[in-house]
Amino acid sequence: MPATLNPYISFKDNARDAMTFYQSVFGGELTISTFDDLHAAQDASEGPLVMHAQLETPSGFTLMASDTPDRMEYRPGNNFTVSLSGAPDVADELRGYWDKLADGAEVTMPLEKAMWGATFGMLTDKFGIAWLVNIGGASAPGGDA
Repeated sequence: MPATLNPYISFKDNARDAMTFYQSVFGGELTISTFDDLHAAQDASEGPLVMHAQLETPSGFTLMASDTPDRMEYRPGNNFTVSLSGAPDVADELRGYWDKLADGAEVTMPLEKAMWGATFGMLTDKFGIAWLVNIGGASAPGGDA
């Protein structure tokens, strides 16, 4: 499987509605995991929020999204992230992208093993663009495992 590049959009409490709408527009298979599903809620209000949603369309488009919990900044206009992901067979390629993007970046989450079994990291590059890198591991939502 080749590496992929796709948008990752942040919402404020309406990611499920937005992604359901996008599914009605583009068709395809939509998977949604909440903070509760992934045992990642830091308080009860976060539990039902979407931690990760992924829409795979028949045309080959991938759209990902999540809700932004109160503990994280949400600012419309600054509510998207570029996501690089792939299976373990492209791990070296993805790590190479990570290393280059990390030059002069603010690393918000180091590239390391995540709770869903993948290797995952987050950073904001020197131009202010937010990036996620996910190298598939154990089968899990959004893991490209």
